[in-house]
Amino acid sequence: MSTQEKPRLSRLTAILTQLQSKQILTAREIAQKHQVSIRTVYRDIRTLENSGIPIITEEGKGYSLMEGFTLPPVMFTQNEANALITAEQLILKNKDNSFVEDYKSAITKMKAVLRNNQKEKTELLSERIIIRGTHTNQTTSTNLMTIQSAITNFNLMHIEYHSIPGNITQREIEPFALYSTQENWILIAFCRLRKDFRAFRLDHIKTISTLHQTFTPHPFTLQEYFNECAKKYKYPPDTPLS
Repeated sequence: MSTQEKPRLSRLTAILTQLQSKQILTAREIAQKHQVSIRTVYRDIRTLENSGIPIITEEGKGYSLMEGFTLPPVMFTQNEANALITAEQLILKNKDNSFVEDYKSAITKMKAVLRNNQKEKTELLSERIIIRGTHTNQTTSTNLMTIQSAITNFNLMHIEYHSIPGNITQREIEPFALYSTQENWILIAFCRLRKDFRAFRLDHIKTISTLHQTFTPHPFTLQEYFNECAKKYKYPPDTPLS
């Protein structure tokens, strides 16, 4: 085998892993990952197709693998996958870059064995979690898994919330995102009582339950939410608003 064939074989294997780890993968994403041209990506995709890999091409979107092509050697529950996605955000704050790269590689392999519906949910969750700092005395909560599941399934939730001034209210909320800062986990959700988005400290949520009803997903990103907060409120979005 020539010295040129070895990198290509390694790249083809890595592209296959990428395809397994994401629901839709664009040629540009592949090219950027492997530092090759778009034309090279097209050739690599054809090579994989010719070798019997069932790659589906969606015009204007990208590439995906046929559902059921891979029988994963390890089966993750959705909660286990969500836990690994949350841990990924914590690990990315580590100062040792080699450790970060190894963990990112491990997460990619983990995603490769998920079913398509699980990939969609973990991709959504990875976009809806931001960890802005780590603290040795971080307040803990037992509700993260429940909230993560509601975020990715668009389930309404009912909470009993104790605000900082000491008021106790019953809320029906549409959970949107989570982030960690100021030694607390914060849940961003649309509050049907206040008819607006609010930020809830998890350690102030005394009871929480997931309802069977679902809600229409909100058509904006977490960063767009923060941008709107900066325009609307005197205080930065890290300050709980409830």
